[in-house]
Amino acid sequence: MTHQDASIQLVCLTASSGVPLFTRGGSRQLPFSIIGSLNGVHMFGSGQNVALSGCESHGGGSVAWRLFQDSVMLMAVSAGGGKRFHLRRLLDNVWSCMVMVLGQDELTNARNVERLKRDLRSCFGLIDELLDEERRPGVLGHLTHCADCLLPPDPAPLHEALRGFAQAAESEFGCLMIGGRVAAATEMWWRLAPQEIVLLSALTRVLSDSAAASCDCPVFLPRGSPTVAHRLLRFRLLPGIEVCVLCGPTPSLRHVESDLLGRFWSPLADSLRGCLAAGERRRLPPSVSLRPDVLAFLLVNRENRRSVSGAWTGGDATSPSGTRRWELLKRFYIFCVTRYFKRDGPEADQEEGDAEDFVHGFSSHQPFQCYLVSDECKSFALQTPEHQLFLLAPLTAPTFALGSIGTQTLESIITATGF
Repeated sequence: MTHQDASIQLVCLTASSGVPLFTRGGSRQLPFSIIGSLNGVHMFGSGQNVALSGCESHGGGSVAWRLFQDSVMLMAVSAGGGKRFHLRRLLDNVWSCMVMVLGQDELTNARNVERLKRDLRSCFGLIDELLDEERRPGVLGHLTHCADCLLPPDPAPLHEALRGFAQAAESEFGCLMIGGRVAAATEMWWRLAPQEIVLLSALTRVLSDSAAASCDCPVFLPRGSPTVAHRLLRFRLLPGIEVCVLCGPTPSLRHVESDLLGRFWSPLADSLRGCLAAGERRRLPPSVSLRPDVLAFLLVNRENRRSVSGAWTGGDATSPSGTRRWELLKRFYIFCVTRYFKRDGPEADQEEGDAEDFVHGFSSHQPFQCYLVSDECKSFALQTPEHQLFLLAPLTAPTFALGSIGTQTLESIITATGF
């Protein structure tokens, strides 16, 4: 847990011929000879009926391979520190990004490689959003496959406005994002696959970085509708606050922008500004009182696949920086879910190979708590049937007190918010 992940380079090739389609990430692009060798190793294994999913070098480097629909091969290469669990989740997310933007048929039935290369450029913004973790260190959905949420102090007016807005826009799928996190969503939005919610949130963040105050773009749902496109209408209410809906051919973008936005959201302008200010400081309402020895936390609701997290820059001179706390929190999450805690969701069975060897010795026992002491902080995690909590505490915190710190933190958040 003491070393930063090196940058990850992503390579996409055609499965049949190994023709490179694109590369993203990494400070320096891999030479074509290395790309060819890595692809050749995987093809050789396939010819011998060996499913090669990943490997690690003695120097700390990692490689992960994944074949999708017998048409596209994705490889993720990390020079050091990148865990296989992280790389495999990245590959799964990148494929879903490609499906979301282009549709599954475009990827599996491509007849012109050069045209496919050009079409894939439209995916680069979303793929780079997943690769450039340092840009948004507090966004963890790509890793947890849970929606990153913000808990507003008074959510009822936001939910009411969102339901009315979505209904007027002829949609059951609506979402309000504040600071890049889901602050409110309709019931049908939450019924989307967790990974779809995570990637739609990432796409909204990418679109919000553009100068356009609104946009209308086609999207495919990787799990729910990989071959039929929907329209994603995205509107900027205030800087840092976006509202979006999934809909069919109607209504027009202009109609929603001119007739509906002001009617439903202008009365809530002050409330939205307050939520944005609160979200920048912490993603919990003021009613939640956390102990001062909690440096950072991640709380996952296992039932609805949502999460809320926070990290602060306070503490003594020996405490890690705010950015470093996010990095340590991600590493501790990977440490726990690949060794002790049960992973949830439909992708869990596919990732069994990422678990450490000794995990299989606990088949009849499910740990509920674990802790780790490093040279930067102390980390503690607990698991209940409904939640998983991961937190960082300073080195000055007594190790025997980590259990009570975690329990108090979980109870404080749940009691105040019902999360």
